[in-house]
Amino acid sequence: MTKNQLELLVLYQDISMMLLEAEQEEKKAGFKLKGRESLEKARDDLGKRIETRLLRTFQRLNTRYIRVIAPVQDGTCLGCFARLPTSYEASGRSDQTIMTCEQCGRILYWIE
Repeated sequence: MTKNQLELLVLYQDISMMLLEAEQEEKKAGFKLKGRESLEKARDDLGKRIETRLLRTFQRLNTRYIRVIAPVQDGTCLGCFARLPTSYEASGRSDQTIMTCEQCGRILYWIE
């Protein structure tokens, strides 16, 4: 897996969040909003570019968490605020490894 896959997954999460917000607004308003179909199509197209195993992991975690991907700042997972082992720092910043938090299981990305 590469950093590129993680970037695609972050975009996938962002579009999923926009769809969730649109769905909530539709329920409040009582009618369908324009543009939701184009967001769904964009998310589906993006999903085809993400590795199947990584996308399945995302979807499994998405049943538990609204935000599946959590940033890491100062060695702390900002999803659950647990301190990460120091060995994660070097591995997580490399372009070849996608890490998950030992505490909450969220996919981690490092803020540059």
